[in-house]
Amino acid sequence: MPKNSVFTVVKGNIVKVLDLNPDQISIDKSLSDLGANSVDRMEIVTCSMEDLGLDIPLMSFARVSNIEGLVEVFASHLR
Repeated sequence: MPKNSVFTVVKGNIVKVLDLNPDQISIDKSLSDLGANSVDRMEIVTCSMEDLGLDIPLMSFARVSNIEGLVEVFASHLR
């Protein structure tokens, strides 16, 4: 699955969880920049894993600093 497709899935979950306009979300922003707290971030990650059919250890996301990093982790497990 291409990274832009993974980004679309993640973006959709950010929109649902944070109730944002999709135009506010860009790949270089962090979830914190968008107003996500730790519970929101966890929900976005777990919903995205479900949508992508993945089961990734949560520690894999510990060093992720922005949405692009999140997409990279998901994409690397889809290969």
